Amino acid sequence: MKRILLIVFALIIVAVAGFWGVRKYTKSFSPEAVAETSLNGVNIKISYGQPSKKGRMIFGREQDKALLPYGKVWRTGANEATLIEFEKDVVMGGKPVKAGTYSLFSVPGQSTWKIILNSETGQWGTDYNDGKNVMNVEVPIRIRPTVQEVFHIYFEEIPNGVNMVLSWDQTEALVPFTHP
Repeated sequence: MKRILLIVFALIIVAVAGFWGVRKYTKSFSPEAVAETSLNGVNIKISYGQPSKKGRMIFGREQDKALLPYGKVWRTGANEATLIEFEKDVVMGGKPVKAGTYSLFSVPGQSTWKIILNSETGQWGTDYNDGKNVMNVEVPIRIRPTVQEVFHIYFEEIPNGVNMVLSWDQTEALVPFTHP
């Protein structure tokens, strides 16, 4: 009996070490990052993984082998689902959002993106349940004059709030947040 328990314990240790090793290896390609702001009383924190371009076509048509085809849901980062936290109620793209933590997904398009807040958190980024969507909003994009090699989220001040900017390759999606 002791021998069986020892074998089971050893297998558990190996499994945990293997999981930790794979996770660390995966995150070395897309490191974790945090973007935060409290501009104009709008408090937002985003935890996400930063994938790199690595010579790939990022946005485009599926038949052109784009990494993120237009019209397809993206986890808005890498690794686990991107988390967005609001300390207080906010207005995102003209729609009210209650304070809390949500998964952030997006659907890239040629001229606009759909930004989705989902109530399920803690899942791997490719596990997306649209039945848990809290809200979505269509936002504009702008074209960068230079290539952004690593996916980056940052904030810029606008009248009465902030834009959350999702920046990668030559595309930036602009998600406005204001007071309720």
